[in-house]
Amino acid sequence: MSSHPDNPSHGQRILIVAGEASGDHHGARLVREVLRRAPGIRFSGIGGEAMRHAGVEVLIDSSDLAVVGLVEVLMHYRTLRNALELMREKLRRERPDLLVLIDYPDFNLRLAKTARELGIRVLYYISPQVWAWRQKRVHAIRECVDMMAVVFPFEKPFYEAADVPVRFVGHPLTDEVHSELSRAQSAAEFGLDPERPIVGLFPGSRRSELQRLLPLQLAAARLLREKIPGLQFILPRASTLSDTAVSSHLRAANLDVKQVTGNFYDIIQCCDAIVSASGTATLEIALMGKPLVVVYRVNPISYQLMRRLIKVDHIALCNIVAGRRVARELIQNQATPAAIATELQQILTDAGYADSLREGFAQIREKLRGDGTNATDIANVLLDMIAPSPTP
Repeated sequence: MSSHPDNPSHGQRILIVAGEASGDHHGARLVREVLRRAPGIRFSGIGGEAMRHAGVEVLIDSSDLAVVGLVEVLMHYRTLRNALELMREKLRRERPDLLVLIDYPDFNLRLAKTARELGIRVLYYISPQVWAWRQKRVHAIRECVDMMAVVFPFEKPFYEAADVPVRFVGHPLTDEVHSELSRAQSAAEFGLDPERPIVGLFPGSRRSELQRLLPLQLAAARLLREKIPGLQFILPRASTLSDTAVSSHLRAANLDVKQVTGNFYDIIQCCDAIVSASGTATLEIALMGKPLVVVYRVNPISYQLMRRLIKVDHIALCNIVAGRRVARELIQNQATPAAIATELQQILTDAGYADSLREGFAQIREKLRGDGTNATDIANVLLDMIAPSPTP
């Protein structure tokens, strides 16, 4: 248990950076817990609506920076470079008491280096997946990060072996992932018929993911509807995506899909099967025990470069945590409408197969629990780092 005072001196300033929708959400939970215990602290930085509502002065919206794939990053290089320079100038000019970085490694490690040069302490929350690929980045982390707060238990010994200060704070999703509604109640909440099967189309939170994956998912949905009459579809739209961007794809597909913003776990709850982009969503879906198929597709050049660097056997986070393939992964050219439809059909029509997926997911939650709640554990780490040094 931390020994820090619950109310550090007023006026302390923290710069916080979350470059994607999931980081915005986790950052907001951290900020709310810190401000509940130390309301005088001021947060500013990069985030989205969740962090803004939590009390962060958002200087750059994270939706402008959420890209995936090496080629895609190059295409958005100027935007990313300008954002990095603005944050570096903020560090130089204001010298905050702490820099908090959430995932988003290629951007955040550059910013961490600047902070180290300026003597500003750095807390890195939610580790880059250095255990999966580009493992040599752990040396850069050791040089510029004062504390890693990790959310997977297997990350702690990895960083300890590299002599990086580290604390396991549990995974935030173990606190968050649940719905107060039954499957029938959640279906009715979204205007769907609880008596008919429901498939979730989860294209991801980045615009580049939407462009590559949603047309595939919609084509698969049309194939599946021909095999299972009466099928219903629901699509959660991330806060980083505009209604126009999603609706244009839906009109082109000529398919009746219920588009919903917010209530993410209630959306998962109403589904009988889900096709999802790889990423945090696969873990959320697994923690709710919903059978899914995972699709992953990026620019072909990006994929050829990345596959040489990846050191793990799985793409889906739920499978990585489980330590085996539970949900089927359809990667790059494997991700076709026909393959997606076939897997979804098996989930919907083969009860034994669907139950086997649920059994595989049941073990994940216990692996991810920390000592307390994630929000209190990570807030303790942050408050420890800005607490005044004890008087000799």
